[in-house]
Amino acid sequence: MVETAEKKWYVLHTYSGYEDKVKSDLLSRAQSMGMQDFIFRVMVPEEKKTETVRGKEQAIEEKIFPGYVLVEMVMTDESWFVVRNTPNVTGFVGSHGGGSKPSPLLEEEVERLLNLENEDLSKPTIDFEIGDTVTITEGPFSGMAGKITDIQEDKAKVYVSIDMFGRATTAELDYDQVKDYE
Repeated sequence: MVETAEKKWYVLHTYSGYEDKVKSDLLSRAQSMGMQDFIFRVMVPEEKKTETVRGKEQAIEEKIFPGYVLVEMVMTDESWFVVRNTPNVTGFVGSHGGGSKPSPLLEEEVERLLNLENEDLSKPTIDFEIGDTVTITEGPFSGMAGKITDIQEDKAKVYVSIDMFGRATTAELDYDQVKDYE
């Protein structure tokens, strides 16, 4: 098999709860074993969330993929050995066993994950209140107008009462599915 000298992203399976430890150990091992030209970035995808503890809101970071760590590396026998023998790494995702090298992530997957790291994933907010008239922008009720009857911030949902066949019908919609009535 011909080795490619191209850096790609791979997914490691780790013991759950050890993702950050694997990240720091892997970066440290790459440095101490002279693998900086083969092991580049290590990422533990997280999202920011707001949690209420004892009546106070706190911002926390929650792992998006518990038990998984992403590593950008050039796959060689040596780099593969260093990564898979890092403490708390149980293996590569996409490896078919028997000493076979794993498959890298597709470019589209990498772009999506890197964008997740860079954007603020805190809950979206809206400037509407109960009783406001809005226009539905997508879905089966697209283009219809209705009044907001309820807002559930924890779910980022609005409930809009629309007139359908002469009767009031309530539609559950995401915040981005409504806009100001024009």
